[in-house]
Amino acid sequence: METGLLLFMMLAGAASQFADKRILGGRSCGDDRQYHIRVEWLNGAAFCAGSLLNTKWVLTAAHCGQRQVTVKMKPYKKSGFVKKVKNLFLRKEDIISQEIPVAQQFPYNDNEGKPHDIMLIKLNPVASGNHPVINLPPIASCAKPEEGSEVGVGGWGAAPVAAKGAKASGSLKCSTTQVKACGEKDKPPEGYHCDETTTMCAFKPGVESCPGDAGAAVEFGGVMHGLVVSEPVDKCANPIVFLNICHYRQWIEDTMHANDA
Repeated sequence: METGLLLFMMLAGAASQFADKRILGGRSCGDDRQYHIRVEWLNGAAFCAGSLLNTKWVLTAAHCGQRQVTVKMKPYKKSGFVKKVKNLFLRKEDIISQEIPVAQQFPYNDNEGKPHDIMLIKLNPVASGNHPVINLPPIASCAKPEEGSEVGVGGWGAAPVAAKGAKASGSLKCSTTQVKACGEKDKPPEGYHCDETTTMCAFKPGVESCPGDAGAAVEFGGVMHGLVVSEPVDKCANPIVFLNICHYRQWIEDTMHANDA
């Protein structure tokens, strides 16, 4: 009995150490945030996050696509702590995967033709109707979180120590941070439009967005109010830069409706 308990504790410790190399200085998300998916290219050597909006559509950052990508998500299922630790240690996961051509990707360009770092991906085949999704704020009453508001973030991104060749297949990490004013250098990746109506920032000591976390949802009031666009290469980002979903809310609805067939 004691030998079995000791082995279990060793497995749990190893799994925790592996997971702690992941995003944000946060906690394991557990059964939360299961709408969070991965968008990969270069055979998984490069990846971003995405959010499942419904059975057909994923929202992510534009710089994560505009090439053939692979969308991966875990089947929705709750499991006990022992099974989670065992699967994490052994790196055993059931993954739903599908290739997404450029024709199924819809990046946003404004009325002046300027690209913004946000994109919709259409799934084919569609996801299971039982899979968790993230809700968007209503169009008519959408208002961005005020400065000082606490928002939720999460992802699989690898910290610099694990970034080279990391596939970030460990525990999804969640944390909270606070909305703050953006500095002059707090912007989306080069080539994408940025102004005070589209771009927001969040800061909390120790809460960072790491390589692979771009495209992740920023939650406020239980719905998706932001899209992480920070894309650090050899370090993690703090403040975290994200887009204001309210600015794009009508475009999201129109694009899904126009391409729903």
